[in-house]
Amino acid sequence: MKSYRQKLPPLDPLIAFEASARNLSFTKAGRELHLTQAAISQQIRSLESYLGVQLFIRANRSVSLTPQGRNFQHVVAMTLANLANATTDLRIKGDESTLTIGCDQAIGNMLLMPRLPDLTAAFPQVTPRLMISDVEKICLSTDVDVAIIFGDGTWHGFHAEKLFPERIFPVCSPEYFGKSPELRKADDLSQHKLIELVDEHWNWMTWRQWLDRNRVNTAIVTKGLAVNSYPLVIEAATQGHGIALGWDHLVGRELEKGTLLNPLPNAAVESELGYYVLWPARAHNHPDIRGFVDWCFQSLVRD
Repeated sequence: MKSYRQKLPPLDPLIAFEASARNLSFTKAGRELHLTQAAISQQIRSLESYLGVQLFIRANRSVSLTPQGRNFQHVVAMTLANLANATTDLRIKGDESTLTIGCDQAIGNMLLMPRLPDLTAAFPQVTPRLMISDVEKICLSTDVDVAIIFGDGTWHGFHAEKLFPERIFPVCSPEYFGKSPELRKADDLSQHKLIELVDEHWNWMTWRQWLDRNRVNTAIVTKGLAVNSYPLVIEAATQGHGIALGWDHLVGRELEKGTLLNPLPNAAVESELGYYVLWPARAHNHPDIRGFVDWCFQSLVRD
């Protein structure tokens, strides 16, 4: 396969051609590029020789584009403009600080995105870059600066601080609660439509585990719904499709707004797991990371 060096002409003749084609004058192109008219003419001839195509029709005091030259002008002008804009962007952003944050869908959609204006206001000098995935190794890839991950707090090579514990209880919409079978105790859930999360979070609590922790051994007899995204699990519950397991700090906004309610406030289950904010041990004292960690504890943790 040929390289770009073999397939493309040198850059200087292309720049001379773009200016000459736009101005329809070698003299004006020379003034624009701080070159003589003769130098521009020489570069155009070298480009025509390279391409094997005449690009300009030369008269005594004027030049005009050939059909091939006009077609080539459209491509060259657009390509040089894109290259110039990309170069400008890189030069402007070269000193800009970027903080890459890894997290799962639940944290990204339900906690970070609603608070993104607060985050950018707190760190105006930093551009946040969200790496959202339910695959842990993606959230902890080498280009991630800091992550919010669910687990037991043990990640080799990372410093971790527990953001909030796992506290789980049923949630449903007021409409579902008002029209569905009686729901006064955990045993009643076996007669309800339960929305189950089925995704990469193998260590997230399931309905069966939650019921076992509440000493409910009754089989679930009502067909529910299975979804592979926790934000969509909560959305389904909000729309009245059944009862979901609510993680305390993730559904707080919905509970406050009244779009969800907790029908069994005395049946919450807690475990030793939780969400942790963690970052590479080698970057322990990085000021942007430390600032983001502090912001997480101030902005994401419910009282």
